[in-house]
Amino acid sequence: MNDVKPSIIQRLRAKYAALITALACLYSVVVSWGENWFFTVFLGLGVLVCGLLSYFDIKRL
Repeated sequence: MNDVKPSIIQRLRAKYAALITALACLYSVVVSWGENWFFTVFLGLGVLVCGLLSYFDIKRL
């Protein structure tokens, strides 16, 4: 059997990818606040969903 450990970058990516996406959506919400309400609501929902996913990913690992 070949037990290959994932690299540090792969482990960090698996653990924090949703958190980084949520932070990027949050930044986009703050920047576009009031200009286009459709994108503001859409990205706000992205912050909510990705934030919850990252919370449960970090809690699981």
